[in-house]
Amino acid sequence: MTINLYNTLTRQKEVFQPIEPNRVKMYVCGPTVYNYIHIGNARPAIVFDTVRRYFEYKGYHVDYVLNFTDVDDKLIRAAKELDEEVPVIAERFIQAYKEDVGALGVKEAAIHPRVTESMADIIEFIAALVDKGHAYASDGDVYFKTRSFEGYGKLSHQSIDELKSGARIQVGEKKEDPLDFALWKQAKEGEIAWDSPWGKGRPGWHIECSAMAKKYLGDTIDIHAGGQDLTFPHHENEIAQSEACNHATFANYWMHNGYINIDNEKMSKSLGNFVLAHDLIQKHDPKVIRFFMLSVHYRNPINFSDTLLASAKNSYERIENALANLHHRKQTSMNLTDDTQVWQDKIQRFKQQFEQEMDDDFNTANAISVIFDLVKEANVYLQSYQTDEVVLDGFSETLNSFLEVLGIPQKTTGDELLDEEVEALIEQRVEARKNKDFQRADQIRDELTDRYIILEDTPQGTRWKRG
Repeated sequence: MTINLYNTLTRQKEVFQPIEPNRVKMYVCGPTVYNYIHIGNARPAIVFDTVRRYFEYKGYHVDYVLNFTDVDDKLIRAAKELDEEVPVIAERFIQAYKEDVGALGVKEAAIHPRVTESMADIIEFIAALVDKGHAYASDGDVYFKTRSFEGYGKLSHQSIDELKSGARIQVGEKKEDPLDFALWKQAKEGEIAWDSPWGKGRPGWHIECSAMAKKYLGDTIDIHAGGQDLTFPHHENEIAQSEACNHATFANYWMHNGYINIDNEKMSKSLGNFVLAHDLIQKHDPKVIRFFMLSVHYRNPINFSDTLLASAKNSYERIENALANLHHRKQTSMNLTDDTQVWQDKIQRFKQQFEQEMDDDFNTANAISVIFDLVKEANVYLQSYQTDEVVLDGFSETLNSFLEVLGIPQKTTGDELLDEEVEALIEQRVEARKNKDFQRADQIRDELTDRYIILEDTPQGTRWKRG
């Protein structure tokens, strides 16, 4: 079955048709690395990692590129405030980003280009725009001549006249038209800078993605993705400068994820409801956070609260428990019962339903509903007196394949603790409960449950067995 995805450019669902058979060229706008990422940054990381995983599940090879903006105004301000060099701050928060999204199950990109490592390509790109009459130098700065690109506004569906009414020339800017935007910024005294044909300076924000996408994926890519807030002006400007330079469609499909609200209010620093992913991971199981993020269709806004996250935890545990029960029953299961084929056919239908939902614009919310239906059916089967190892494996393998697509795979039974390690953890849990450190006690129980160790608290002490 074909994959249909919603294209922001055309505002409709379209059948995905790759440039090359069985290959996806995908560029995702990454973070500006001047601080820890907030959960709004974590959402596109999770969403588009899941898109990538599903393409791979369907047999595609995905060239997945996600950039790091490691020099810009925010980084320069942070360097002054902290009295550190821009590259030092950038490197610190690139590693922090990788740790945070890694904890959230996000796979490493095939390529993580950085602005500071792509300067020659960026300067070459800008020079080509100047040569073609789409850009001009102005006292050390270089601006893109917006009106020179006929299709400007096609992604955000705005006309030049609508855009002109809100455009202004800021103090210090030396551009010909309020709609023009900076490709190269002249360096101020003491700022990090690079040599260029227009003097020392650094790139504007929009040009970096055009140059890096061209370098690693070519003039035309399959999918360009990012948060909804990037549609305008960032992605609009990328289209203009890329298509003006390359005389080719920049991206065939544009994907954007929705905003995150905190307790029904839009997340913002001014409202004080800013949540860092780094802090959230310390308080909650990252797998539950990811599961929660995928419980809403990626194009819809998602409301975040501790109550909703707790509800997601309870739901997620139903899946974990089903897998643990399937594994436990397998130890005593019989083989080849009369209804084996009937159950195998049922499991196959769940696989078809899961793929049908994911084929429909990567609808993880509906795909998760299919998972719960599969869990319910597995629990019905487990109530049977006679079970077949083949069917139990079918349930387990299908559930795990779905969870792998969602980026929340379960630990395998081969990852087992030794008896003395279990006893040591149980002793730590007893001490934690004595000290009323119930959070630590729960963490240990959860860890043991993940490793198929079942605890039973009795008046005589805590007993355990392998599930």
